[in-house]
Order: sequence, then structure tokens, then C-alpha cells
Amino acid sequence: MKLRYGKRWTCLLLLCLATVIFAQEDEEEALVEDSSEAEEEMITYKTPVPTGDVYFAETFDKGTLDGWQLSKTMKEDAEDDIAKYDGKWEVEPLKENKCGEDYKLHFIFRHKNPKNGDIEEKHAKRPDVDLKKFYTDRKTHLFTLVLSPDNSYEVFIDQSSVSKGSLLSDVVPPVNPPKEIDDPNDEKPEDWDERARIPDPEAAKPDDWDEEAPAKIPDPEVFKPEGWLDDEPELVPDPKAKKPEDWDEEMDGEWEAPQVPNPVCETAPGCGEWKPPMINNPVYKGKWKAPLIDNPNYQGIWTPRKIPNPDYFEDLHPFRMTTFNAVGLELWSMTSDIYFDNFVITEDKEVADRWASDGWGLKRLVASANEPGVFTQLTMAAEERPWLWVIYILTVALPVGLLVLFCWPRKSDYDYAHKKVDSPCSQEDEDADEEDEGVVEQEAEAEKAHDIGAG
Repeated sequence: MKLRYGKRWTCLLLLCLATVIFAQEDEEEALVEDSSEAEEEMITYKTPVPTGDVYFAETFDKGTLDGWQLSKTMKEDAEDDIAKYDGKWEVEPLKENKCGEDYKLHFIFRHKNPKNGDIEEKHAKRPDVDLKKFYTDRKTHLFTLVLSPDNSYEVFIDQSSVSKGSLLSDVVPPVNPPKEIDDPNDEKPEDWDERARIPDPEAAKPDDWDEEAPAKIPDPEVFKPEGWLDDEPELVPDPKAKKPEDWDEEMDGEWEAPQVPNPVCETAPGCGEWKPPMINNPVYKGKWKAPLIDNPNYQGIWTPRKIPNPDYFEDLHPFRMTTFNAVGLELWSMTSDIYFDNFVITEDKEVADRWASDGWGLKRLVASANEPGVFTQLTMAAEERPWLWVIYILTVALPVGLLVLFCWPRKSDYDYAHKKVDSPCSQEDEDADEEDEGVVEQEAEAEKAHDIGAG
């Protein structure tokens, strides 16, 4: 396949699969396994005929990648025997690198100087996202590089953009050198003064300035406490200690009893030489220095003069790189069981998206369907770390306990609620009770009056 440059997009699609292990792979798939550790080799594939497409994918069986791997495309005019690496690779779209806890994904392309033919690597900026999960989650991942005729590039992981920019302005070193450079033969004059401020030459040290005064002095307002034992040491040899029987003075030296706090000092304010605490010296000024003033002879920071860059050129279309029609892999890894398949180079991004959907998309769905559920994952994690069972139990028991504590009514609260709700009578019941009490009182008064009249 020859890569043409028109209005159509150029897309280099890398479908990199990072799962625990694929199920039975079809024998017809081109599967490459790097099963030996600390081994470097170059594997290349000639573009199939007549389709002109190569499909490429990878699997990290252990879930991690130590070391780095590199996929490249080879320019069209390279030797026919592309199995032999000859350094004529034009684009380095994928360079995965894990070093310790630093995870990287590089986009590098080789640019040819139109003046002298020199080849120089151009490195795009690093992705803005954390790449750790793509190296450690043991899942299928898709890496895509899109190069456009407007000199823009974009890197995708799992169809999500992680880095984009311009081949003209977002690569290091820049494609086009500066028009002017510093004159290598220009030298700074000996009398050039770059000092913006200088000590005042007319300033003089004051007569009362004492440079010998110490920064700290003993506090004159603090006195030694009464009863301080100056002649008693703070530590004394332990009187109960005895020299070990197997102590050899020729081999071990002279034996000395261990030091213990002096018991005499326990009842005294202190023992040993008394010294007052140190305080800042109020008259301390330090070494005198003349104040700084603006330099009347200041000439600024010297820089060499600019001259036209003899190597200057302007390439406004770095996208038009050398045509390429093959893909190669250069590997160095400390991790075994790495699998690769499914790699496509195409001029149309829609074609790349279809390849992604038909290949990586289906494998991701299958892998997701075969993944254990949350409960199974928690159980497997607890089998490896038994202490997780304690966390699981507390996680379940705590909300249940709080629910019972705050939502289940206690007996005293229930009785109180019952009395509060049921004991009060309605207004009609209260009025009826008052009427009944009035009738009873009237009947009692009538009977009493009747008894008095009868008497």
C-alpha cells in the first residue's frame, strides 16, 4: 500500500489488546508472542496483497509491561528484505514505556532536512492523561494515531483523545529551525557591566556599629535557682551493675558500669554546671554592608548579536513524509507472554473506525462478558488478603446497625408516643364531660335541698 497525500485523512491505527489472555485464537490470526524475558528482536510484516492492510494487536498476559516496545512504519524505498532492520523507518507512532511507576506513550516521527538530507527525530508532547490503567488493568486497549494534511496529529486510546497538536509547533525539536541564530564568534566586551545594582560607594559604616557583638547573649535577668548542685553530675555509674564473668579486658577493653540518673539530683533543682538561657542580643547588627543603589553604568544582560541561520529552511508541510508500506516491531521487555495482532494503516479514518469496531470492539465485549462480577472480584480479593473480610463485615454491619439504632422504636418511646397521641380527647368529648359533671352537681344540690325541706 502506498500512502497518498490529498484531502483524505491519514490514520495509523494501533489496536493494542491488554487482557489477561485471549480465548482460543484462530489459527489464521497472525499471532506473535514474545515469551522470552530480557530478549530483543525485530519482527516485520510485508503489506498483504491485494488489500494492503496489516492488522495488529497485543496482549500483556501478566497485566504489566516492564521495559518498552516500539512499533514503526517503514518507508517505501527501503530494501526488499524488510526483516532486516536497516534504520530506514519514517514514523514511530507507538512507543510504550514503563520504567518503575512512570508510564509513557510516545509519538515520534523522522523529518528529513531538505537542505542537507539529514534525518532528525521529532518528539510530540506527552499525553495529558494518566496511562497507568492501560498498562495494569489487563484489559483490551486500542491505540490510534491520526495524521492529517493540515499538519495536525491526534493520539487516541480506546477511541478517546489523549494528545493532539501540530507537527509544526508541538514537537521537539521544532521542524523548522530559527531564521537567526547567535553569532558564535561574537564575544562580550571586557568593560560590559551587567550589574543592575551596586553598593553605594559614598556610604560609610557608622562609628557605633559593632561587628564583633554576638547574635546571642546569656539572659541577664535569669539567676541560678537555690539548691542547685554544681558539684553533682547528672549521671553516675550504676552501683548495682557488675562486670560480666566472660568480660575479656584484652578483647573488650576496660569495663565501665552503665550510667544512670544521679539519685541526689531527684530532690534538687538540678545538677552540674548551671548556665543561663541564651537570648537575642538587642545590640547585635552583624557585618556592615553598604546599601545598594542603581548602577549608573548598567548596560543590561549581554547577548551575542544575531546572524542569519546558514542552515535555515522552511518546511510548511511536514505531513508529507516519505511514503511507507510496511510495519515493524522492535521489542525489549522484562515481561513474558506478550501477544500482538491486528494492525492497520489506512488513508480513511472511517476505515480505521470500522476495523476498530469489528476487531477491538468485539473482543472488548467478549472480555467484558467474561469478566467476573463485583461479588466474585471481592471474594477473590479477600482470598488473597484475608483481612479484607473484616472490612467487608464492618461495611455491611455498620449501616445495618445504624438503621436499627435510629429507625427501630424503643418501648419507652412507643409508650410515650401512645400516651401523647391517644390520651388527649377531642374538644367535643371535653364539652360533653363538662356537661355531665354539671348535671351531677345539680342533682346533688337538689337532693340536698329536698332533704333539708323534709327535715
